[in-house]
Amino acid sequence: MKINIQNITPFEADGIVYHADTCLPLIDAVNRKKLKFKALARYTYPGDRLTDDTLGLNSVGYWDANETQDWGLDWHRNEGLEIHFLESGTMPYAQGNNQLELQPNYMTITRPWEAHKVGDPEVGVGKFYWVIIDLDVRRPHQNWKWPDWIMLSPSDLEKLTLILRQNEKVVWKTDKRIRDCFQRLGKAVDADENGSNASRIRLLVNYLLILILDLLVEDEVELNEQLTDSSRSVQLFLKELDNNLTEAWTIEKMAQSAGVGLTRFTHHCKQITNLTPMRYLMMQRLKLSKDILINNEQMSVSEVAFACGFSTSQYFSTVFKKHEKCTPLEYRLKHLVAN
Repeated sequence: MKINIQNITPFEADGIVYHADTCLPLIDAVNRKKLKFKALARYTYPGDRLTDDTLGLNSVGYWDANETQDWGLDWHRNEGLEIHFLESGTMPYAQGNNQLELQPNYMTITRPWEAHKVGDPEVGVGKFYWVIIDLDVRRPHQNWKWPDWIMLSPSDLEKLTLILRQNEKVVWKTDKRIRDCFQRLGKAVDADENGSNASRIRLLVNYLLILILDLLVEDEVELNEQLTDSSRSVQLFLKELDNNLTEAWTIEKMAQSAGVGLTRFTHHCKQITNLTPMRYLMMQRLKLSKDILINNEQMSVSEVAFACGFSTSQYFSTVFKKHEKCTPLEYRLKHLVAN
């Protein structure tokens, strides 16, 4: 298995850089011979290297586990549209608030902004396929740009894009045609040597998209236009913010990360939180600091301040006292005595 970690060009949009998932637990499992693995990939994805004939396709392949596994892929996002298919066995899978047990012939679709994990915490025994297509987007409101070798008619591609963007359904039970298509993709990946099967892979991915469009139309999923509104991108960013409070955020950087303009970001933030962006950031940092003060007695005020993203302990103490009417140490002591 070849892993190219040199000269990787990550995706950049509005000043924010997005890096591809490295799949390190999978790489480790393969190195320990826990399962069979075969993939074609680019960037940090594991597998033999994809050629420029399939630009926009970031990874295609499968793993085949015929014994109990001791690893899983924790919560992560992919930089493209990811389609999973389970041919055999069972697979614990989670996407957003949905906890699933995939069965044979189940297919999942993950948009670039949707967090998901494979395993709970370990993956299951079975054969598991995937296709990851980069659409040059990272947020719900951004317009999708399919690779130029996607051959669906403009009307069909528009319909497929619309349905995928305006619904949040996670899993579908598929038919024999989709199963056969993934099996043929697996064989094409197996036999590929330096791009020798690029044409076949392109055709099969196109056919897979046609089959998915048929499935989505037949399923009559309910569409929600609000899912593509820029307010949803801001809402997703604000949910992610709690995990990145130590960043040196400015309003401009926050808007860039959400993928919207400064004015629109500020407007949506006020609508969602009833606070300005910087005010919301400060309140979230204070909320985190109170939790740390109570549950981490060994940490000093300075350590708590830096852990929550405050630039100095003095500023942290000033802001804390203004909002809580006591110092951080007084807050800690009061709650420790109460408990």
